[in-house]
Amino acid sequence: METSEEPRWLNAEERETWLSLVSLLIKLPGALDAQLQRDAGLSHFEYQVLAGLSESPDRTRRMSELAALAEGSLSRLSQVVSRLERRGWVRRTPDPTDGRYTLAVLTEEGWAKVVATAPGHVAAVRAYVFDPLTKAQQRRLREIGTRVTRAVDPDDSCPGGRSR
Repeated sequence: METSEEPRWLNAEERETWLSLVSLLIKLPGALDAQLQRDAGLSHFEYQVLAGLSESPDRTRRMSELAALAEGSLSRLSQVVSRLERRGWVRRTPDPTDGRYTLAVLTEEGWAKVVATAPGHVAAVRAYVFDPLTKAQQRRLREIGTRVTRAVDPDDSCPGGRSR
């Protein structure tokens, strides 16, 4: 015997909150991507990869770790790293401690690209996310983001630290 339980429909206030969040999730990445494309010729994902390497010890990270850091699959990362290699910004090398892994290494040219790109990206992040909010709202946004992320991915070990 099957029981059909009525869905927990959103009330009017919850629906407005949901639609606002959906709009944010669609528009903010597009705006950040547009700024990076216009000013640096990079996609947001490419920038995430370069920034992730720039913040890693010796500007080096295993490809599998970099994929997780950039919130992408290993195959997507591999394609992006190939493009970044062609531009001279990243190189791959076998992991000397465990040859089963491949390391991605940010080159000096890649470091220079991050240094040149970061100020414009940070200005866009500040203009779109921080400037419209009070300090209290910023703290609340961080708390909300952390709680929603943990609901989606309880094993997430990087509370808010992935966004660059």
